Amino acid sequence: MKISREDVQHVAKLARLSFSKEDIELFTNQLNQILTYMDKLNELDTAHVEPTHHALAITNAFREDAIRPSVSNEKSLANAPAKADGSFTVPRII
Repeated sequence: MKISREDVQHVAKLARLSFSKEDIELFTNQLNQILTYMDKLNELDTAHVEPTHHALAITNAFREDAIRPSVSNEKSLANAPAKADGSFTVPRII
């Protein structure tokens, strides 16, 4: 597949961008170079390569789930604008 100047102009119009003729020519050449490189990648034999989701191995970054001391009820309600019976008081929604 090859990108033409008209393709680049069409995409620029859709994106509401205006470019000079030199920029259109530059982008056309750059996009065609990218597509040429992609065609080279398609020539590789990947029949025996396992598909992967990531290039690097993924390790679990979660910490162990453990019970830890928490903030007391009195401390959490210390700066509450409204409280009643040990709970936050909020405006009724429904």
